[in-house]
Amino acid sequence: MLWDVFCRVVDNFGDIGVCWRLAADLAARGQRIRLWVDDPSALTWLAPAGASGVELIHWTGATPIPPPGQVVIEAFGCDPPEAFVAAMAACHRAPVWLNLEYLSAEPYVERSHGLRSPQGSGPGRGLDKWFFYPGFTPATGGLLRETGLLAEQAAFDPASWCAAQGITRRPGERLVSLFCYAGADVPALLHRLAGTPTLVVTAPGPATDGIADIICPPGVRAQPLRWLSQPDYDRLLWSCDLNLVRGEDSFVRAQWAGRPFLWHIYPQHDGVHADKLDAFLARFLAGSPGDLAAPLRAWMHGWNGLSASLPGALPPWPDWAAQAARWRDSLLGQTDLTSQLLAFVLERR
Repeated sequence: MLWDVFCRVVDNFGDIGVCWRLAADLAARGQRIRLWVDDPSALTWLAPAGASGVELIHWTGATPIPPPGQVVIEAFGCDPPEAFVAAMAACHRAPVWLNLEYLSAEPYVERSHGLRSPQGSGPGRGLDKWFFYPGFTPATGGLLRETGLLAEQAAFDPASWCAAQGITRRPGERLVSLFCYAGADVPALLHRLAGTPTLVVTAPGPATDGIADIICPPGVRAQPLRWLSQPDYDRLLWSCDLNLVRGEDSFVRAQWAGRPFLWHIYPQHDGVHADKLDAFLARFLAGSPGDLAAPLRAWMHGWNGLSASLPGALPPWPDWAAQAARWRDSLLGQTDLTSQLLAFVLERR
């Protein structure tokens, strides 16, 4: 089938990161994709080689409107052009139209996933739009996971990959990746890491800016990285002992890595990100040892500025590592998002 996937880059790289992974994964499974992006600049480093089966369309007000494909995805409620929606309504057989929503662990996701929204007005009058929610339970749309991910991860050689990137760990040194939004308390983080020899590798942007004028405490080194392609960023997460990630795309990939992680959630002015964080923690920490749940919750809150400061020490490492692995295994028992999307569309066609 031909899929039209629409993406607006609001800020940062989460929207285009998720949409590119989805487009590339659909294409790898034999679908044809037109990815409409209003700002494709990040793809120069996210996906420098492109992907077979994915056609990139720079979406502007002057972009010509082709006949729609069999499936239309508007990512995160970005609203396709009215002329395109009108063309959908004029099709002899209307495309399957989906709104791919943001990832959340909150209860409303299970209630809302798969709901139909009949369009009663506007250029799409008479069409149906379907809500598709990613999530962490079988009652949701699942998470993006490529079919070959586990095999690639199992065959991965972290030492060789790190050497190729110029990342050189000293004997006994812990490797930590840092990707965060502006406002993260990076100095406090470095001091909390100082109890164990640690190399912190930082993504461009706020993470690297946050260490630019800091003298690392004894035992901690910091190394800035260039922007990595999505496959190489995955490999970075597989190589590290601890991953600090942000937003949605890197958050999901840290969970597939199966290593301890801290999530810097996208901050929202009305504070609803705190509820979103707590909803995830409630699922992630369910059944975890009591001596892990409280300190890890305190770290997640502190790292997101929801409490006065970071705790004095990291959560207990063996319990944290074991919980990350158990959580990953539980997620592997769910059908991945792309497989669910394909089944959802075929059922409605």
